[in-house]
Amino acid sequence: MNDDQLNLRERAVLWTKETGVLPAMKLKREVEDVVPYIEAMVEGGMKVVEITMTTPNALRHYEAIRDRFEDSVIIASGTTLDAASARLAILSGVGIIVSPMLKVELIETAHRYGVACYTGSFTATEVLTAIEAGADMVKIFPGALAGPKYMTNLKMVYPEVNLIPSGGVGLDNAADFIKCGACAISGARNFFDLEQVEKHGLKWITEQVKKYIDIVAEAKRNAPPLP
Repeated sequence: MNDDQLNLRERAVLWTKETGVLPAMKLKREVEDVVPYIEAMVEGGMKVVEITMTTPNALRHYEAIRDRFEDSVIIASGTTLDAASARLAILSGVGIIVSPMLKVELIETAHRYGVACYTGSFTATEVLTAIEAGADMVKIFPGALAGPKYMTNLKMVYPEVNLIPSGGVGLDNAADFIKCGACAISGARNFFDLEQVEKHGLKWITEQVKKYIDIVAEAKRNAPPLP
């Protein structure tokens, strides 16, 4: 099936799995235009990018990215904490709702409007609740506290779940998370760091994205069968 035959929700999941990476932007200070940063990520191979709702003027940024890239990039709204925020993000052009915690109303709202939901969870009970509520992916947060082998533990009991760890995933352990059962990895400072951008330019973002895509692809090729 071609990508253009998929609906937005299906395409979001497919594109996230294909690159195996969901880069996030989390800004504490106001930035006039994030489009150049997104262009740098796209140049590195990304089709799905996340901007947290905690970023100043996040909704305006969603609209700008949608207008610039149209259907070639899917925007994820990160750190989405309630249904009202999710709806505003969706109306501003996002195709994925991402949360750090489990809240079933976020999944319901996302699906009502035809977009994907990557809901946060940590315990086995939370993961099962997310699966039963129809979460498209389950974001294991914080990933550093769980560790790569925790992905294997969860996949052993929930083999159908799409796990995407975030928080503490870096160049040194991204491959381990994939080999242990994650379908993709996520993070913020790994892909967007204003200090690094100001020092090295936009190429720093592009290079970081490429590094992680290559690491994940290699890990998937060499991943052993799960227990």
